[in-house]
Order: sequence, then C-alpha cells, then structure tokens
Amino acid sequence: MFEILQKGNKILEKKAKEIILENISGSEIKNIISEMKDIIKNTNDAVALSSPQIGKSLRIFIVSKKIFNDEENNDHLVFINPKIIKTSKDKAWLEEGCLSVRNIYGEVERFKKTTIRAYDENGKIFTFGGSGLLAQVFQHEIDHLNGILFTDKARNIKEVLVNE
Repeated sequence: MFEILQKGNKILEKKAKEIILENISGSEIKNIISEMKDIIKNTNDAVALSSPQIGKSLRIFIVSKKIFNDEENNDHLVFINPKIIKTSKDKAWLEEGCLSVRNIYGEVERFKKTTIRAYDENGKIFTFGGSGLLAQVFQHEIDHLNGILFTDKARNIKEVLVNE
C-alpha cells in the first residue's frame, strides 16, 4: 500500500503530468486508481485524493462517494486530466484540511460553484458540476495536480491535534 506523502516532499510541489489517452486503460493507471480507492476506503477522514499525494506525479484525483452521503454505492468518482471549465463569480473563504498536511487547517478562498471536464477510468470524457463542498474539493485537488498545497493559499492557519 502506498503511503500519503506529507508537506515538504518535492513531488507535492511539482505540476503533475497529463496522461496520454491510450494509457488510461493500461495496467499502471488501473493499479494507481485501485490503490487510491483503497486508501480512500480505509482512511476515515478522506473525501478525495490526488495521485501526487501517493508519489505518482500524474493528473488523477478521486472523490469519495462519502461526500454525497451515499453509503449504498461505495464507488468513487475518478477524474483523469481534469480541467475547470466554468466557475461561479461568487467566492467564499472556507476551512480546509489535507491528508498531506495532517492536523493543520486554514481558510482558503474558493469559487462556490465549479464545473470540471475530465476522463473517467475507462477513457470516456465527461463533465461534472458541483457546488459547496464538492466545488471546494475539485479546486483543492486540482491545486494538488498543479503542485499547490492549501497552506500556500490559506489564512488563519491553525494546528488541531486529533486523538487517534
């Protein structure tokens, strides 16, 4: 099992590489996606994960179905080579944390609504829109793919120790 890289690791600071369309169906990408799904499933506070967080500098992120409060369907949404194609004009300062910056929280200014275009794990292009938490997650994960951690943009940063 891959481990989640922490702030200070150079991979988290690099812009991730686009995946060639023909390679999406290959075993390397399938294995990375499978591992990411396992990590999300086995990490209670994970709602999303980008591949740079597990040491793979590729443009992939996954959003957990936990975000939709959908206990019946435990499949996750896979976004490959995602691009934000539309945002609302309205923004808000929202509290964020990150699996790669454990126990640190801060406020980041995010668009309230976001539409994304990406490929799924079968190489099919799709468009997906979200508001509120989902829009925030989209922006947070695309920041990861661009080598940006939320702490690079955050204000009111604080440490919160969690009993594990």
